[in-house]
Amino acid sequence: MQTVYEAAGGAGFFLTLANAWHARVMADDVVSHAFSHGFHPEHSQRLAAYWAEALGGPPSYSVSYGDETSVVRIHSGNGPHEEMDRRAIACFDQALTDVGLTGGNTLRKVLHDYFAWATTTTMSRYERSPDDVPDGLRIPQWSWDGLVGQD
Repeated sequence: MQTVYEAAGGAGFFLTLANAWHARVMADDVVSHAFSHGFHPEHSQRLAAYWAEALGGPPSYSVSYGDETSVVRIHSGNGPHEEMDRRAIACFDQALTDVGLTGGNTLRKVLHDYFAWATTTTMSRYERSPDDVPDGLRIPQWSWDGLVGQD
C-alpha cells in the first residue's frame, strides 16, 4: 500500500506545504507569537522533513536534526494554548488549500487529522516544562488509518 508520503508526492510536496503553512502562520496575529523569539532559518525545510518522516517518508529528520524528544522540547513549557492550537490547525487547513488539496480529498483529511493530532497531543503534552519531556522519544508514525502503534 502506498504511504501518505508517497501519495502526497514526496519531499517536494511537504516542503511546499511547510512553506505555505509557515506563511499562513506568520500572517496570523495569534499563532505568529510562537515565532516572536525567532526561528531557525531552515524552519520550513526541517518541518517538511519532520512531516515527511512521520507520514511514511525517509528518516531525514531523525538522521539530520534529532529525535521526537528534541522536537517536543522546543514546543514545551509554554502553558496551555488551545486558541493558538486551533488557529495553527486552521492555518494548516488553509495551507492545504494553497497547495491544491481541496474539498473531500482523502489525502487532505489524513493530513488534517495528523496535524490536528500532533498539535493537540504530542506538541502540547508537556505544557509545564521542557524538562518533563522524556529522552529517547521516536517520531510518531501516521498512516491512512491514523497513528501507527509505538513500541
